[in-house]
Amino acid sequence: MRLRDLWAETWEALDANRGRSLLTVLGIVIGISAVIAMTALIGGVRQGLMGELGLDRARVITMGVYNGSQVRTEDIAKIEEGLPEYEYITGSAYGGGKVASDVKSADGQVLGISSHYFDVTGQKLVEGRTFTSGENDSASTVVILDKTSAHNLFGDKDALGQKVRIKGIEYRVVGVLENSQQTDPKSVTAYVPLKACVQRVTGYDNVDSLAGMAREGEDIDSLVTKTKDFLASYYHMSDEDVENGLFVSSMKSMIDSFNSVMFTFQLLMTSVASISLVVGGIGIMNMMLTNVTERIREIGLRKALGARRSDITRQFLLESVCLTLAGGAIGIVLGYLGAFALGGVATSLLASGDSGMSLTVTPVIEPMAVLGATGICVLIGVVFGYYPARRAAKLDPVESLHYQ
Repeated sequence: MRLRDLWAETWEALDANRGRSLLTVLGIVIGISAVIAMTALIGGVRQGLMGELGLDRARVITMGVYNGSQVRTEDIAKIEEGLPEYEYITGSAYGGGKVASDVKSADGQVLGISSHYFDVTGQKLVEGRTFTSGENDSASTVVILDKTSAHNLFGDKDALGQKVRIKGIEYRVVGVLENSQQTDPKSVTAYVPLKACVQRVTGYDNVDSLAGMAREGEDIDSLVTKTKDFLASYYHMSDEDVENGLFVSSMKSMIDSFNSVMFTFQLLMTSVASISLVVGGIGIMNMMLTNVTERIREIGLRKALGARRSDITRQFLLESVCLTLAGGAIGIVLGYLGAFALGGVATSLLASGDSGMSLTVTPVIEPMAVLGATGICVLIGVVFGYYPARRAAKLDPVESLHYQ
């Protein structure tokens, strides 16, 4: 039997029972829609969280030395010189107190930061600029606020160029950040030059944490080990000090852990959604068995005219696969439409909450998910359509022609 004739007969058979065919593939539609929607949404949440939490910066390595020896501001340049594998190494110090404008004041967190801090953390400026090297070296009274803090201090007024007071000292706003890392949406986070922080806010030359951006192509795991060894040598730390007071970790390890958790969650949700596919496959088998029963005389006539068992098997398998592929195509479209609708709802709910976290959930369209769904549909069509097809192929032509 020619392929064109096979397709024509398959279409005629399915078209003759259009309503039944549509109802039969409903389970496939629901199952594929659920799998596609879950895959797209989880991919979107993963991508959004990685961007929000900074987990998309695999070359970032954080360091902390807690052995009682202070990490001083002058150490940053020496550590950077001793570890040339880093593109940047930056330090930060933390202080607190009232941050006030002419209109409002709020409890705040003051972060002293050295050069390239925002390059390492991935935070972006929406207005203004970062600190110049001269401002960092001279402990200038300049400040950068995030958008939430700027709104808390100045309302809808443009914060750029305005003045704020930190511990009674006036600072000029030179930049505004896009994203906020604070947990309390009513508080203020102010970034000042590191030397300004240790001189005027904390009152002592102590760098609380270090972070570095590895150069492109560096092996991150090896660099973590080398960084530990260098810091232990630089600060003359004993093995016990290293065990209890030295912290070096890469974003890569966090990304690997995060991806593992998200993959496990996605696998669990996909497994639950796949139950509908099994139900849909059983529905396909039931319909094909009904078709075989209704078309016994037709099968007998085909065999009498020379059709082989393989021809009958291919005919019914093709009908089964076409049903599952049609259901899969509808399910893929509905799945992505549903994912984008749910993503919009989730984004709106997060934006309107009081958590201070603004996460944009944009579903991810993955070609492999579409190919996988197509393959699953073909597999279901073959597995659940094989028994009815073989049953049809084994019918006796004489008995079939006499079937009423």
